[in-house]
Amino acid sequence: MAVFTEVSFDEAAALVSRLGIGELSTLTGIASGIENTNYFADTTQGRYVLTLFERLTFEQLPFYLHLMKHLAGRGIPVPDPHADADGALLHRLRDKPAAVVDRLRGKHHFAPDVAHCESVGAMLARMHLAGTDFPLHQPNLRGLPWWEETVPVIAPHIDAPQRELIEAELAFQQHVAASAQYAALPRGPIHADLFRDNVMFEDDELTGFFDFYFAGVDTLLFDLAVCLNDWCIDLESGRLEEERAQAFVAAYDAQRPLTGSELRLMPALLRAGALRFWISRLWDFHLPRDARMLKAHDPTHFERVLRCRVDTPWHFAPQRATTP
Repeated sequence: MAVFTEVSFDEAAALVSRLGIGELSTLTGIASGIENTNYFADTTQGRYVLTLFERLTFEQLPFYLHLMKHLAGRGIPVPDPHADADGALLHRLRDKPAAVVDRLRGKHHFAPDVAHCESVGAMLARMHLAGTDFPLHQPNLRGLPWWEETVPVIAPHIDAPQRELIEAELAFQQHVAASAQYAALPRGPIHADLFRDNVMFEDDELTGFFDFYFAGVDTLLFDLAVCLNDWCIDLESGRLEEERAQAFVAAYDAQRPLTGSELRLMPALLRAGALRFWISRLWDFHLPRDARMLKAHDPTHFERVLRCRVDTPWHFAPQRATTP
């Protein structure tokens, strides 16, 4: 959410006016994130976020915006996109795709406790269930095919032990993806990037999930693994913390019971989640784009997480009978 494309107050005000959400009063660039240009846009009627999409195309974006609208309509606390008079959720600004969504209330919890993890786990399961009848389909654009394309691009920029690890893990994930157990995993729309900075709380009440612009149809277990690798770890070491991890998955499992295949493949998908973000952070770090306020994330963090998941596989043990 760095600022790649400068938007003037008047340009933003004209878009806000077309959406019928009041008159623009303030426009402030958002420094966090690395994919899109984002501004906080306050109007006489409310608080919103204006996004200009730097990589996603006009053809790809309807999936994300309509997914958010679908989930909001089913009671999942997500930013609701605003339509113009013709009902269009996707707009054009500075010749780029743009959207305006509600700004969630609250703040992030960067040091989550067990209760926070339980809240996110339960809401993640509710979100997955709410997405089961979403009619549009778009694959996870940062899934295995993207890993296969990107690893050779970043390989020249890393040292020999890192190349050995990343290539071995990619081969392992290719083997997992070709298995019958993987084919049996439940699938549907997933967030795919639900880190601590994409969830809001107010007085310890979960008030929303946001930044759905990595979403896609994939295994629901991958979404759970991505969350565990952020919400339930020691940030210094990358080690999974047992109490938080058990609480997170138990809260999820109480809403959408995990299948036997999901339970068996959880260690492999935890590795997949770590690999995905190690690859993307290496890519952003070594092949950066110009942007005002852009700060790439440290890629070594997810290298540590991946090594921990390889060295210490983690299983969840539900207190109930499981299905195949």
